[in-house]
Amino acid sequence: MTAPLTAREAQRRLYLLTGTRWFPVGLVVGILLLVQTGRGLTITEAATIASVTGVTTFLLELPTSGFADAVGRRPVYLAAAAVNVAAGIAYALADSFVTFAVAAVLTGTFRALDSGPLEAWFVDTVHAESPGADVDRQLSRTGTILGGAIAVGALVSGGLIWWDPAARLGHPGHALDTAVWVFATLNVVHLVAAALLVHEPRPAAGDRRARLREALVEGRRSPRVVADGVRLLGTNRVLLALVGVELFWSVGMIVFESLMPLRLEELLGSARAAGAVVGPVAAAGWGIFAAGSWLAGVASGRLGVARAAMLGRVLNALGAVVMGLAVGPVGLVAAYLFTYSMHGMNGAPHAALLHREADAGNRSTVLSMNSMVAFLAFAVAAPAVGALADHAGLGVAMVTAGTFSLLGVVLYLPALHRERRRSTAVPAPA
Repeated sequence: MTAPLTAREAQRRLYLLTGTRWFPVGLVVGILLLVQTGRGLTITEAATIASVTGVTTFLLELPTSGFADAVGRRPVYLAAAAVNVAAGIAYALADSFVTFAVAAVLTGTFRALDSGPLEAWFVDTVHAESPGADVDRQLSRTGTILGGAIAVGALVSGGLIWWDPAARLGHPGHALDTAVWVFATLNVVHLVAAALLVHEPRPAAGDRRARLREALVEGRRSPRVVADGVRLLGTNRVLLALVGVELFWSVGMIVFESLMPLRLEELLGSARAAGAVVGPVAAAGWGIFAAGSWLAGVASGRLGVARAAMLGRVLNALGAVVMGLAVGPVGLVAAYLFTYSMHGMNGAPHAALLHREADAGNRSTVLSMNSMVAFLAFAVAAPAVGALADHAGLGVAMVTAGTFSLLGVVLYLPALHRERRRSTAVPAPA
């Protein structure tokens, strides 16, 4: 029987596993649509594949949320990592819409299972040694590691595509395929690391069965949770408008999350050139996003939270429009970095406005509804925007989606009016 882990040991393992989980993502985060269109898919089909991943995650996240509590953090985390290995191999081998759809379903399943068990394992391990100990600093560091791992992965991806080692070794093919195969291989490394590093006491068989029954009951309650959220939106006009912003925001995200690499390919003339550039640009995007988040704090302090959210929405949408109008790769990259920074600027004020409309009894429901609307809006809009790109061109699709995203600023007006009433209701200091 192995000795229980100390809090410091668990912390080191949390950081390492965060790195092994997210570094491979950086290898493919900017090139998946290039891979799919390079293997014969239309833009509409490639955008639909992205929707399949989102819908799968959406459908499974609530029903599976209690499994880690029921059967243990380790089994669920290992199951998620194993599914991720299958997803990586499926992407590496996929050559049709159906096979890419299988890979997308596996990826969505992985995301649903992966949501929470590692963090819960870490907190449980720390609390076993120091009951009630705060873990906010350690968890905040994982966010830094996550962003850094993706950024480094994106840089490595760009280098691999530019170098194209397979061709140099006498095996010519698509340069982007190398990055996908490295992604699939590193998913295996993450699975092995998870198996070696995540340890926890095994619950008694009877206790495990009881917990599993409870998790299944909670999973069947998922439709009721959604219904409760819909009723809550119906009773709060400000909250309904805030969640509605996600309908427009998600459409704008299609421009800089999905279409940007394809537009870069169009401007540079080849997928290899676009893939080599996307890596460093995506890495820079993470730093720019952080700068935008910092700017949100400055804007909120000077303008108010609602106005800061409105400013971020307007500038993010205008950036997406400019991306569609860019006539050269330098202009496109500059517009992308600006747009991504404003994406970061919009996030914190939007979240703060949501929290204003929530209380301790419904906060999780409010955040879940906001996330669900974002998932569904992206899933519905992505194929439509992709179809527009196929028929009218990428530039037209990007300008249209960016313009539509701009309309979301109107839905911040109820929150702005409430913020004004709050400020006038606060008595002036004596």
